[in-house]
Amino acid sequence: MKKLSNIIVACLLLMGSAIQAQTADEILDAYFENIGGKDNFRALTGMKMTAKVNQQGMEIPLEIYQMSDGRQMTVVKFQGKEIKQGVFDGETLWSTNFMTMQPEKSDAETTANLKLNTNDFPDSFLDYKDKGYTVELLGKETIEGTETYKIKLVKEPLTIDGESKEDISFYYFDTENYVPIAVESEVHMGPMKGQTQLITFSDYQEVDGLYFPFSMSQGVKGSASQPITMESIELNPTVDDTAFAFPAETVEENKQ
Repeated sequence: MKKLSNIIVACLLLMGSAIQAQTADEILDAYFENIGGKDNFRALTGMKMTAKVNQQGMEIPLEIYQMSDGRQMTVVKFQGKEIKQGVFDGETLWSTNFMTMQPEKSDAETTANLKLNTNDFPDSFLDYKDKGYTVELLGKETIEGTETYKIKLVKEPLTIDGESKEDISFYYFDTENYVPIAVESEVHMGPMKGQTQLITFSDYQEVDGLYFPFSMSQGVKGSASQPITMESIELNPTVDDTAFAFPAETVEENKQ
C-alpha cells in the first residue's frame, strides 16, 4: 500500500511539472491573442514611437524606431537639436556624444550583444523556441497590489568583459488581462552593474488592431524611476536607410 502511495505521489509530481510547462505557453498564447494575434505581429515591418521622457521634472521628446531587420535608433530632441542614440544599421552600433556632439561607434562586444537581440522584434516571446529561448512559469506573485504570473525568460548568453553571462529576465503578467506589467533583469554594465533594472508597463491602447503599453517607467529596483509616455505609435513606417548610417563624413568635415 505504501509503495502504491509513493507511485501516486510521483505521478502527481510529474503531472504538476507538465501542467506548469504547458501553462507558461498558455499564458503566452492568451497574451498574444489579447494584444492582436501572433500572425499580425509577425507581419510588422517596423514601428515608430513618439514619446516623452520625464527627466528631473523636464519633459524631453523622443522618437524611437525599431525595424524588423534589426535596425533601430532613438532620436532625442533637446534644445532645438536632434541627438541620435543607440543607432544600429545592421552592422554598426553608434550614438552621438552629448558633450562633443560627435557620432561615436560602440565597441565590438557591445555591438555583438545588441545583435543577439535584434531578432526580438516585435516581441521577445514571439516564436521564442525558434530563437533558442526558454520560458518557465515560476508561479504567482503580487506586484503593487496586482496578482501576476511570474515567467522567467532565458535568451542567448551575453559576453560581458570577455566572459559569457546568462541573459535572464523575469516578466510579470497580469492574471486578469494576460499582459506584462513589469519586467526585471540584471544590469550588466555601467555604474549600476549588478543591480536589478525594473521596467513597468501600463495604459495598453489599440493601434491598428494591435495593443501596446503607452505608459512605461524604467529605473533600478528600489530607486526612483524615469517615466516614459507614448504619444503615438506608427506601424510599418517608411524610414530612409541613411537615417541609420554612421555619419563618417560629418566627422571629417568638422576636423577641417
